Amino acid sequence: MSVELLMNITPTETRVALIEGGVLQELHIERQVSKGIAGNIYKGKVTRVLPGMQAAFIDIGLEKAAFLHASDIDLHAECFTGPDKDKFKVADISTLVRPGQNIIVQVVKDPLGTKGARLTTDITLPSRYLVFMPDTKHVGVSQRIESAEERERLKSITESCVDELGGFIIRTAAEGAPEVELRNDAAFLQRVWRKVITRKQRTQSKNKMLYQDLSLAFRILRDFVGTEIDRVRIDSKLSFKELSNFSTEFIPELEGKVEYYDGESPIFDLFDVENEVQRALNRKVELKSGGYLIIDQTEAMTTVDINTGAFVGHRNLEETIFNTNVEATLAIARQLRLRNLGGIIILDFIDMKSVDHRRRVFNSLEQALAKDRVKTHINDFSPLGLIEMTRKRTHESLEHIFCGECTTCNGRGYVKTVETVCYEVLREILRVDRAYSAERFAVYASVSVAEALKGDESYNLGELIVFMQKRVEIHPEPLYGPEQFDVVMM
Repeated sequence: MSVELLMNITPTETRVALIEGGVLQELHIERQVSKGIAGNIYKGKVTRVLPGMQAAFIDIGLEKAAFLHASDIDLHAECFTGPDKDKFKVADISTLVRPGQNIIVQVVKDPLGTKGARLTTDITLPSRYLVFMPDTKHVGVSQRIESAEERERLKSITESCVDELGGFIIRTAAEGAPEVELRNDAAFLQRVWRKVITRKQRTQSKNKMLYQDLSLAFRILRDFVGTEIDRVRIDSKLSFKELSNFSTEFIPELEGKVEYYDGESPIFDLFDVENEVQRALNRKVELKSGGYLIIDQTEAMTTVDINTGAFVGHRNLEETIFNTNVEATLAIARQLRLRNLGGIIILDFIDMKSVDHRRRVFNSLEQALAKDRVKTHINDFSPLGLIEMTRKRTHESLEHIFCGECTTCNGRGYVKTVETVCYEVLREILRVDRAYSAERFAVYASVSVAEALKGDESYNLGELIVFMQKRVEIHPEPLYGPEQFDVVMM
């Protein structure tokens, strides 16, 4: 299966599409006005400590205070200022940090919605082959490297690079890497950390950024090392030169695969990416068999409902349901990656009586999710026939990046019916008539409501006019929303 990266880079926005087998699987977006801060290191100041939540709020210079939980505090890290560091040996947050304290932190999650950034004091700096861990002497090896001989070789080389600054974790991409490249990676990370230490010592600011992670295009190349990338196409000549130099120095495997795209049509038109992105914003996802998914993202969780739709099968109902559910597992795995849905996810598969069918559907879902680079955890079918799973939140979902709250329905996802609004108008006329003395009334409402009051609901309006012995005029207002109306005394 061919794997390509398409990079659409403009001064305002960078978009990277992962194409597998000619189909869009992932979309990564970074906008200059809301650039992600995950991976950045800050010198912050503790503003509030909440023992009941085992958490503290840290001012790192953002609009919202960032969040630091007690479990994210590394007691051995070089992150506390002052002589009290040795006293921080208990889990109680009030003994770990105190208001007004300066602290070195790293962002692990970007701000999401109303929530501030999530922080840790367990600082890490990733590179092509290694992850640097300050103030430790430990060298760890990725569990995905299975060869015992290779694990020992990598560990031996990396241990010789460890100094007083810190230790390393060997990434999966390091398997088979030459010794010289591992040492170069280690030296690079140690230089970066020395710069961070120097900036920390020099700055007097209490919310100063000490280190900024790479921009999206560079991060994608770095993080996709070890995966089978056939080609990387970039539509910006300047970015192409920068990324070519970056890959030559740090990712020689990609040398020759990075190309400048100068085609007449936009780069995202190559694999119908733009239309795929628009479809990814819809609630309904059509399946090739005729079935479909309904995906609803809420504050608490995301729910996915599977339906057979027009798919009637060729044998019996149980077989039809099973085939639809199996096909749905592949679509669900792709949609989770494409929409970047995280947190709690509830999958409502069509009820299956066969235990064997349930097991095979669950296995199919596990296999489909195995391609996801984001960590997932799946629970087996519940007594209600639901699958509960979690997917690590990395950044804002596609819907949250592209969409805002609807001003018509105020985020509910639905509006009142014309009939409901008409009855509200009639009740409002009666309320105003009882509260004030007026000879006649004028009603300004949306076109559809005004037409209903003059048509289908004219009998009810006429009865009200006879009851009040007052005149009521109906005026359609094209600029009014479906629920908006005004009752004016004349």
